[in-house]
Amino acid sequence: MAAFSTSSSRPYHIIIFGASGFTGQFVVEEVARTASEGPKGSLKWAVAGRNRAKLEKVVEQAAGALSKPELKSEVDILVADVSDLDSLAVMCKQAVIVLSCVGPYRFFGDPVVKSCVENGAHCIDISGEPQFLESMQLNYHDQAAGNGVYIVGSCGFDSIPADMGVIYTRDQFKGTLTAVESFLTASAGPEGGCIHDGTWQSAIYGLADSNKLRSLRKKFGHKPLPVVGPKIKRRGTLFYSNELQQYAIPFMGTDPSVVKRTQRYLTEELNESPVTALTMLNESDSLPNTGGVYTPGATFAKTTLIDRLNKHGIQFSVL
Repeated sequence: MAAFSTSSSRPYHIIIFGASGFTGQFVVEEVARTASEGPKGSLKWAVAGRNRAKLEKVVEQAAGALSKPELKSEVDILVADVSDLDSLAVMCKQAVIVLSCVGPYRFFGDPVVKSCVENGAHCIDISGEPQFLESMQLNYHDQAAGNGVYIVGSCGFDSIPADMGVIYTRDQFKGTLTAVESFLTASAGPEGGCIHDGTWQSAIYGLADSNKLRSLRKKFGHKPLPVVGPKIKRRGTLFYSNELQQYAIPFMGTDPSVVKRTQRYLTEELNESPVTALTMLNESDSLPNTGGVYTPGATFAKTTLIDRLNKHGIQFSVL
């Protein structure tokens, strides 16, 4: 059995790295909301990132949103940066699990995984980038296994429904399951899409036809596309941006309704990554016998993750 420890030898069960980012701030809220589900009913957690002032603001916002003023004094703040390996090491040595929200992972994910493996912290992220995921398995699986560390990518929208959905289907299926087809349905909402700058940039690159894509690249070159994140508004669980259409439609050459889809991307991510961490903390005996770099399905197949997700609004059901 891998040396999975939730003991007091480390001050924090979970450290949210990149907590002041657009997705990270919602992960902070969800961790604060579910803290009572931690080991023995109490979760010890902290936030980390490169800007202390921004981290303090995120904790303050979460305290206000959840009517939990005590968060401002209970949640510790750590300064760490992917470009400062020593700061990553200091952070990882204090955590049982690092929830990594710093992306794009192909640019910033490797140092975090490397530091977690070397310093004995398990790592969960919400990556959906195949090249990153495959390189982490190739480069760190053996070392992670030797150190009893679990590295689990794609614990967000990209893979939890698909990976855990196959396991759920297999367990519910009367007979031998030989193949699975999956479909994604996106429905339009009154204000438009649940979207952020990473998502819509990916949508442009993924959906634009070749001529439009060439014009997009010619316009922006290798520089990042215009950042829309700070202009995005929040209303309940809907996220939308008027600026999105101005940037996307000319390049995508498609109907505006495609851009205005209501996706559950962020809503699901903010639920799924904390729930996977809580499952890992509470059900360590149900994880694979050795550490390593795993998919969500391989990691949580024998746990109650699906039941936990059902209680947090991510529904698995047989129709």
